Amino acid sequence: MSTPRVTPGGLRELGPINWAVVRAMSLATGTDNAHIFATLGRSKGLFRGWMHFSARMMPLGELSRKESEMIIIRVAHLRECAYELDHHRRLGAQAGITPKLYAQIVEGPDAGWGDREATLLRATDEMIAGRDISDDTWSALRRHLTERKAIAFVMLVGQYDMLATTIGVLRVQRDEF
Repeated sequence: MSTPRVTPGGLRELGPINWAVVRAMSLATGTDNAHIFATLGRSKGLFRGWMHFSARMMPLGELSRKESEMIIIRVAHLRECAYELDHHRRLGAQAGITPKLYAQIVEGPDAGWGDREATLLRATDEMIAGRDISDDTWSALRRHLTERKAIAFVMLVGQYDMLATTIGVLRVQRDEF
């Protein structure tokens, strides 16, 4: 990846609140400086709003942590976002994503999944590829998810697709663990 377009901020650039949040998130993710947070933190209040929204997608979302991580890993793979993959390989492992399951997620919805998991991955693929979900896939998704969880699913995919775009456009550098 090339040079960052916005460099990660320190205390002066982030302000004390965002700096404290970045420090806490860096420790929680196992790195000295989580570049995505130190970069987005420069946006001040927008960063805190995004953090609240993001936390409502994961880890406090409507879907299970394991399913959320499956979806996030699939989005990151499809978007070729190494930064997201680095973090969610680790977070996914904490949620029960074994190396074998990780490989299956990367392989996709036809990699021997049950109907629920295959449907979640297929719907993710469709959203990323075409910015929509076909009627057949939506019907399958609704067999497995309540209306509330289906909305949360769409927002989760959209959130991590947006984050992959942000990481790419800003040229956020991968973290060291």
